[in-house]
Amino acid sequence: MAVQIGAKPDSGFEDPIGMLKDCHRRIEHFLDILCVVAQRAANRSLTEEERSAVKAALQYFHVGGQRHTRDEEESLFPRLHAIAATETSEILARLLRDHGNADDLHASIDWLYTEWISSGVLDEADQATLLFHTETLKRLYADHIRIEENEVFPHAALTLNSQTLAEIGREFSIRRKQTS
Repeated sequence: MAVQIGAKPDSGFEDPIGMLKDCHRRIEHFLDILCVVAQRAANRSLTEEERSAVKAALQYFHVGGQRHTRDEEESLFPRLHAIAATETSEILARLLRDHGNADDLHASIDWLYTEWISSGVLDEADQATLLFHTETLKRLYADHIRIEENEVFPHAALTLNSQTLAEIGREFSIRRKQTS
């Protein structure tokens, strides 16, 4: 992503909760691209700028988005689950279901955009499906992110000690070295 003068720098591994929030902003950004292009380019070929933006968004979700999911599912959620009350466990189970639903939507969106880019056109039914799936994914992420940022992350900051948070940050770092 481009550097914006005056913007808050991304959080580092010493602040894994901040890293997850930063990633949410990137998810929202790249999802907006997928939604806007699906809306504006219906019934025509994609422009070179649209193709480039869509490819960048799809690539982000293949790498950064999947890594974010692993950060939550392999590092944060298990630790919260180990100390969780029933209500927190139910929230974590719901967030895991959201991840599965998002994966299914991403697979469809990826296939449809790849088809559109390679063939130059997308038939009316596929365009309708793409629009529906991008809008559905946007709603899913909006609710998912709201729950994480308003409930799960504050709970993690209060209940996980600094040693555990540092351990999570180290795991995030290792994960990035494995996927770079």
